[in-house]
Amino acid sequence: MQEKHLFEYAVIRVVPKIEREEFLNVGVILFCKGLRYLGSMVHLEESRLQAFNADLDLEEIRAYLNAFDRIGKGDGPIGKLTLPERFRWLTATRSTIVQTSRVHPGFTANPSDTLAQLHQQLVL
Repeated sequence: MQEKHLFEYAVIRVVPKIEREEFLNVGVILFCKGLRYLGSMVHLEESRLQAFNADLDLEEIRAYLNAFDRIGKGDGPIGKLTLPERFRWLTATRSTIVQTSRVHPGFTANPSDTLAQLHQQLVL
């Protein structure tokens, strides 16, 4: 039996009109300290997002969402931080068009499989 490790995850959301507090789940970010893992999966369904707000700059949103992957892989100045610091930076509360949910815990033996399962359940 594989040993289970504590992980933390948050749902990545796009909030097209912040004042309305409506959002669309577009991804998941997962951190597992015990296995030194930080990963994210994103799926942007543009037609659903534009139903909220047809005036959105989709290129800008894609750039914001790509930052989760780049920072997770260690790119850029934020990528120089430790894995826990990067996860905390990415999941910090902010009032912008791309936000994350509160952080939730769990246990896993395989964080990449768990990330894919959470992505399937919460985004697709």
